[in-house]
Amino acid sequence: MVLDRLQQLTHQVNATAPPPHPFDPLSAVEIDAVVALVRKEHGSLNFNAVTLYEPRKAEMLAWLADPEKASRPARAADVVAIAPGGKVYDGVVNLDQKKIVEWKHTPNVQPLITMEDLQEVELIVRKDPKVIEQCGIIGIPPEDMHKVYCDPWTIGYDERFGSGVRLQQALMYYRPHVDDSQYTFPLDFCPIFNAETKQIIHIDVPPVRRQISKAPPNNYHTAAIEKEGGYRTDIKPIHITQPDGVSFQIKGREIEWQNWNIHVGFNYREGIVLNNITFNDKGNVRPIFYRLSLAEMVVPYGNPEHPHQRKHAFDLGEYGGGYMTNSLSLGCDCKGAIHYMDADFVNRAGASTTIKNAICIHEEDAGILFKHTDFRDESVIVTRGRKLIISHIFTAANYEYCVYWIFHQDGTVQLEVKLTGILNTYSMNLGEDTKGWGTEVYPGVNAHNHQHLFCLRVDPNIDGPNNTVFQVDAIQGPGEVGSAENKYGNAFYAKKTKFTTPLEAMSDYDGSTSRTWEMSNTNKLNPYSKKPVCYKLVSREVPPLLPKEGGLVWKRAGFARHAVHVTKYSDKEIHPAGRHVPQTSGEPSMGLPQWIEAAGPDCSIDNTDIVLWHTFGLTHFPAPEDYPIMPAEPMTLLLRPRNFFDRNPALDVPPSYSRTPSQIAAGASSCACKKSDGSSVQV
Repeated sequence: MVLDRLQQLTHQVNATAPPPHPFDPLSAVEIDAVVALVRKEHGSLNFNAVTLYEPRKAEMLAWLADPEKASRPARAADVVAIAPGGKVYDGVVNLDQKKIVEWKHTPNVQPLITMEDLQEVELIVRKDPKVIEQCGIIGIPPEDMHKVYCDPWTIGYDERFGSGVRLQQALMYYRPHVDDSQYTFPLDFCPIFNAETKQIIHIDVPPVRRQISKAPPNNYHTAAIEKEGGYRTDIKPIHITQPDGVSFQIKGREIEWQNWNIHVGFNYREGIVLNNITFNDKGNVRPIFYRLSLAEMVVPYGNPEHPHQRKHAFDLGEYGGGYMTNSLSLGCDCKGAIHYMDADFVNRAGASTTIKNAICIHEEDAGILFKHTDFRDESVIVTRGRKLIISHIFTAANYEYCVYWIFHQDGTVQLEVKLTGILNTYSMNLGEDTKGWGTEVYPGVNAHNHQHLFCLRVDPNIDGPNNTVFQVDAIQGPGEVGSAENKYGNAFYAKKTKFTTPLEAMSDYDGSTSRTWEMSNTNKLNPYSKKPVCYKLVSREVPPLLPKEGGLVWKRAGFARHAVHVTKYSDKEIHPAGRHVPQTSGEPSMGLPQWIEAAGPDCSIDNTDIVLWHTFGLTHFPAPEDYPIMPAEPMTLLLRPRNFFDRNPALDVPPSYSRTPSQIAAGASSCACKKSDGSSVQV
């Protein structure tokens, strides 16, 4: 039966025409074929992940350079599975050869916690006698256990339990009514759940108990707002229309837009992955980035009291940004003329599942692209820009993360992340001192201080794979005021520091010098500036990791110790906190610290294939304005061309309005420019 099913699925894969692009995520049919192959060889397993095993870069670059003659990279799947007894297996399945080419037991690790793992905890918590007892102590009777909820988190790391047993901690809440927000009624104890035995094995209880809050609910749903006076009535509709359609073309998963070409991938962990990003510079298709992704993030909380030291979520490495992705809705999550892409994953039982509308692709007006008015004669040119946005939104328990990859007509790539959702809350007694570790945002509700630190993985391909990173600081020129070289003291310049080894490249943000980092191809100079062509990382929302050196978070989140790391490219180095993140102790620190140490002090990152890792984010001291649901807080960074183009690459974008001095002198009633439909712009 298994063999018949495998043959059927293999036939479906082979019947697909044309073959998928090597960067394309696995389809549902391919996932089913992989599962059938693994089942045939290894029997009953729970599946944690079945995702694209990305083509080896050398093979992929050769194929991209000459897809007609070069060998197409093998189509393969990366598999994580858990056998009875909790054994974790990592494997690679070659779909072309229809066989498992790698399969190994990986001891003392825990793969990420899936949505299925999370959803089963609440039912068990409600029925556990020890949990029922603790609820009774703080004022919840047994008959109200159906009103008890929990947000399951990975335990992070707790030295009492180690890494050998797959655990979750349950952050506990109560809902007086099914429509109430449970975060207004946090409970003061924390059960620990064994995912293998499906049992509560321990409950952490604070020395000072906190009774269930008697405050009225604090809700954000429509009925609650109507009851409190209703919604604003002075908002007029804004209609966004593109009657002639969109300006981009999509072929499979490749987008062509305004000289850009981008392949849009997606996986269970990083979410959106962008590959082979090129720009058509007057007929010369120039490579810029081989791969861009949000590779990891950590959210450390700042309350040192036990067990809150465990609260530091790696939302990508521990839960998966792809797995937690929302199915997006037209007119709500995205507006305008939208193209959607779905995402296919595997569930625990090995069946393929689909998140519809996981990725939203659309255009927006971007305001003024450039403008100049001559004060002498009022001649003017103003050109409005537009931007292409590739986005997804994922929900990590209480928080929503809205991720927007934005492409601009002038060659700039922008990453914007918006944070919304609900604060993680903890209970507090009337008049209790938060000790500065949090804020009372509502009676009985303590929202702890925390950070959101994201790790951007940039695989540059600036006119080719051999690149070099420079740190750039705005520095005062030498010489004192009154000296011959700097008589008036006004000199300043861009000081560039070349990174030659990964140890040198560990660098931090410095706002006092407007610090940026340039990814340069030193083999190619701009014909005018005589400087290397490059793309500059401009990022100013870069808080330092606040947990102290040597502490638990510092050890586990080694990627967040510096704003920038640079490593020599390796096909295996994708996840900066390690492949398997839950319950790592940080001894040794996995991911970036481990790779840099293994590379050694003499590893060269000068004029070679490199990866830049950038940690950015924000530090959040909660306030009542953030509650009961947070207004979206954005943060952004730019990847900007510097010395890459010979002139402004957006000059050929049709202006919205233009009149030259000669037109004004001649009394012309229209400008010389054309609208996008070819007609003249009237004045």
